[in-house]
Amino acid sequence: MSNSRRSIDSRVDYSLILPVFFLLLLGIVAIYIAVSHDYPSAVWSILGQQLAWIALGVVISFIVMFFNTKFLWQMTPVLYVFGLGLMVLPLFLYSPALVASTGAKNWVTIGGVTLFQPSEFMKISYILMLSHAIVRFYQRHRNKERTIQLDFLLILELLAYTLPVLVLLTFQKDLGTALVFVAIFSGLVLLSGVSWKIIVPTVLILALLLASFMLIFLSKDGRAFLHQLGMPTYQINRILAWLNPFDYAQTTTYQQAQGQIAIGSGGLWGQGFNVSNLLIPVRESDMIFTVIAEDFGFVGSTGLILLYLLLIYRMLKITLQSNNQFYTYISTGFIMMLLFHIFENIGAVTGILPLTGIPLPFISQGGSSIISNLIGVGLLLSMSYQNQVAAEKEGKVPKKRKKIILQQLK
Repeated sequence: MSNSRRSIDSRVDYSLILPVFFLLLLGIVAIYIAVSHDYPSAVWSILGQQLAWIALGVVISFIVMFFNTKFLWQMTPVLYVFGLGLMVLPLFLYSPALVASTGAKNWVTIGGVTLFQPSEFMKISYILMLSHAIVRFYQRHRNKERTIQLDFLLILELLAYTLPVLVLLTFQKDLGTALVFVAIFSGLVLLSGVSWKIIVPTVLILALLLASFMLIFLSKDGRAFLHQLGMPTYQINRILAWLNPFDYAQTTTYQQAQGQIAIGSGGLWGQGFNVSNLLIPVRESDMIFTVIAEDFGFVGSTGLILLYLLLIYRMLKITLQSNNQFYTYISTGFIMMLLFHIFENIGAVTGILPLTGIPLPFISQGGSSIISNLIGVGLLLSMSYQNQVAAEKEGKVPKKRKKIILQQLK
């Protein structure tokens, strides 16, 4: 038993766990600060919920770490279909009050209790499914020459798995989450080796469409025209808030304006632990970065970003060490998901990008996001674990580790 335990310990990538641990710890501190000012009577119940979600996520992550490639491969289609099924639920089981405040039907609510956000779990299932599809596609066409036509076939197959997700998100009116799936899709398409003759024109067309949209949006009566085409009012207000956060600071852009003032007030070192001079709506969730910037300043904010960079670095290192294509695509998809979340969340609260309701990974309050991200970490730990198992079978265990094992046996 002791030998088995030591063998498991030697295969666990603690250098990946360490940055995640500090991010979760920082998240708990930031949530405590936010909630103690905004909901002082509920501070311990909210913190207790967050700790319970983290504990559940850690347990699931630990279980996922022991999944081998064969089991994960077989379960992927099941998880994808199950994820789509969960995403249908918010269309029928939702809170009218929550929909009125957020503009989206993306949470499952039963009996007045908001339970979870299915799209968060779908991100992991989607990454698995696209990775599964790419590997299976190349297995079917391994004897064929790589051509543009073959690349188009791959893209069409990946779109076949993407469109149902985007359609459901359209019904949920959740543009922010849809952009996360687009980021995952883009990253996996790039990694799959699709020809630049497809990628470059696509990027140019998307840039042209974005520029055209902004021209219409900024033109006279442009916003009214977009609203008539079906663009929701809350999305129009979010773009207005991004362009002119202080023009409507007392009404529609109150949250963004207050957030930017809070970030600026933090200065270099911050105002100190548990200090808050401004009211920012729901800052414990999507606006959590404002708490870190206000209390711990530029130094604390930079420390947070460095933790994320360390985590991404460890994930990339694990990816490069793997000879398993399936795992490589999975890790790439998860890295793209994290990068988009980090870039969009921090970019939105600092005014660089429009606010889309994207949570900050491992930091923002919310069970669905925390558990989903920890499942992703579990997949990377599984990848590292399988890398180590393969190295042991080939006799490529590092000399230092061999020496430790021998000492333990003595």
